[in-house]
Amino acid sequence: MSFPIRAITLDLDDTLWPFPPIGARIERVLDDWFRERSPRTAERFPIHAMRELRERVFAENPHLVHDLSALRRLSIETALRESGGDVALADEGYQLFYAARNQVEFYPDALDALHRIAARVPVAALSNGNADLHTIGLASLFHSQIHAREHGAAKPEASIFHAACERLGVAPGEVLHVGDHPELDALGAMRAGLRACWLDRGDHAWPHGAPRADLEFTTLTALADWLDALPQGPDAEPNA
Repeated sequence: MSFPIRAITLDLDDTLWPFPPIGARIERVLDDWFRERSPRTAERFPIHAMRELRERVFAENPHLVHDLSALRRLSIETALRESGGDVALADEGYQLFYAARNQVEFYPDALDALHRIAARVPVAALSNGNADLHTIGLASLFHSQIHAREHGAAKPEASIFHAACERLGVAPGEVLHVGDHPELDALGAMRAGLRACWLDRGDHAWPHGAPRADLEFTTLTALADWLDALPQGPDAEPNA
C-alpha cells in the first residue's frame, strides 16, 4: 500500500529502544543511592518493595497519569517520608533517576532507519514517557518533541496527536504516526484522523476485531524502505 504523507510522528519507548532494561537500571541506581544517602529507606523499600510503592503511588494519583516525571518524583518522596528519611533528598534522587532514564540502548534497526526517515520527512517525537532527546543525542533528527506532561493529556487522547500535527504544520490525514502499542499508538492515531503504522516489536498482540493499521512492520528499516519506495517522494500521489 502507498499513500502520500508529509510528516511522521514517532513514539520513543519500545519503538526506538526497549524500556525494560531502562526500568531495571533505574531500580538499581535508586537502590544504590538509597543505601548511601538514606539507609532506612533502602531497608524499608528494597527494589521489590519500591516497585510496589511506585505502583501504589501511580494508582493513587490518576490525575498525574500524563506526567510520569511527577509520579516518579512523588514515588521517591513517598519512600523517603514513609521510611523516616529526609524528604529534601528527593530532588537529588530524581536527578539520578532522570540520568538513568535517558541511558538508552537502541534496537539494532533504529538509528540507521531513523536517519533515513528524518532525511525524507519531518519527524516529531510523540511520547507518554519522559525521555529527553537532547540528553540522548537525537534532537537534531527531530522537528519537535511533545510529551504528554507538556501537553496535559496522554496518548491515545486525540488532542495530543492533533497538537503534534499543529506543531508540524501538517493536516492529520497527511501525518503517519509510528509506534509499538496497538491502542496507545496505532488505534489512537487512527481515531484522531492520522495514518497509522504499527511497529510490532513482539510485545503486544493486536486487539481482536480492531481495524488494522495502514502499515504494519517489525522494524523501522521496513518503514524507511517503504518511504523510499513511494513514487516521486513522500508528497506524490499514490499510484496504488
